[in-house]
Amino acid sequence: MERWTNWAGEQSCEPVSIERPGTLDALRRTVARSVERGHRVRASASGHSFTDCALTEGVMIRLDGLTRKLDFDRESGLFKAEAGVVLRDLSRMLDSDGVAFENLGDIDRQTVAGSISTGTHGTGEGFQNVSAQVAALELIAPDGSLVTVDDSEPDLLRAARVAVGSLGIVYSVTVRTVPAYTVNRVDSPKPLGEALESLDALNAGTDHFEFYVFPGTEVALCRESRRTQEPPAPKHPAAVYLQEVMLENWVGMVFSASVRARPAFAPVAARLASRGIGRATKVDASYKVFASERHIKFTEMEYAVPREHGRELIEQVLEVAARPELHVAWPIEVRFVKGDDSFLSPSHEQDTCYVAVHQDRKLAWEPYFRRVEEIACELGGRPHWGKRHFREAADLAPAYPRWNDFQAARKHLDPDGVFTNAYTDRVLGPV
Repeated sequence: MERWTNWAGEQSCEPVSIERPGTLDALRRTVARSVERGHRVRASASGHSFTDCALTEGVMIRLDGLTRKLDFDRESGLFKAEAGVVLRDLSRMLDSDGVAFENLGDIDRQTVAGSISTGTHGTGEGFQNVSAQVAALELIAPDGSLVTVDDSEPDLLRAARVAVGSLGIVYSVTVRTVPAYTVNRVDSPKPLGEALESLDALNAGTDHFEFYVFPGTEVALCRESRRTQEPPAPKHPAAVYLQEVMLENWVGMVFSASVRARPAFAPVAARLASRGIGRATKVDASYKVFASERHIKFTEMEYAVPREHGRELIEQVLEVAARPELHVAWPIEVRFVKGDDSFLSPSHEQDTCYVAVHQDRKLAWEPYFRRVEEIACELGGRPHWGKRHFREAADLAPAYPRWNDFQAARKHLDPDGVFTNAYTDRVLGPV
């Protein structure tokens, strides 16, 4: 049997079969045939989730062959594409038509289906996550039929935007786009205390604000991005490669290898990394600025808390991360997102502060992550669905006001639990 492994190399499985349909009809036949044979069905997307959300002992469907543009209505800005297209390629398609995503995350290697299914987000207090930009979806039901989900059934759409693959196989996604724009991003180090005191002002003074801080240090790398209609001014490819690949990845790999060989070196590595932070600017098409190159393999947890609890979570996480026995040399990442109405969105009905923690995947990450989760839960935190967490359905349900409405959508679209696996059984419960 063919083996599937995720991007980080931590999650793997051997499905009964891995299917790669190249057309809508082939996709429909694949799902229907799999169900007739008694198999559960999961789509694996690009494997950028850190959880076991894609694993299956049944049939795994890869959407790599379903990447085409299907429609674009210039008047409304609605752009429809097959769900297997990765965000980088979809952004280029949009750009060729003079439009763009309103907001994006910092990784663009996920498929559009995978990114919305797990609640992928960017940053900016005035902007919602990627899923909230979805106007319609087409799903393949257990019998192979094509189900259109749009604003004619608003609650079903709110359920389907963030569903962790549990409502059906996503065939197409229709996105609300905006006219293409340029982002002017300035990266600069600030004293950590100053950054924490100025969170409101930094968010209000920019369109997209985020920062990183290494544990045990007093320097925050702040990224302040403003949207503009000025023409892009891309840097020479060699300069981009030096900054975004060499410095941000290969140097980081050296630090990671050093800490892995000698975990006690972690505080020193963190301090050295923070000293290498300098000022940099980037002025380019939005999708080229939002996304960063990521070649280092790591593992990650990310929690969303109500915006008013953001600073408290940041300070407590930094205190935990600085404990020498945890050997943390990786930075803490902080971002901000406007609330939305998707039932399972971590930002459901609340403006949100996201705090992400990282660790070398070959070191003991669980004690660190468990303590961070305890703190986040005390502050009303909700986990990112594609990143590590230890929550279960009974514990998660009270955190989502529309949990029962989501479960009703599951029962309606997948009454026999065809699109389930161990992860959905654990975090969503049975259908």
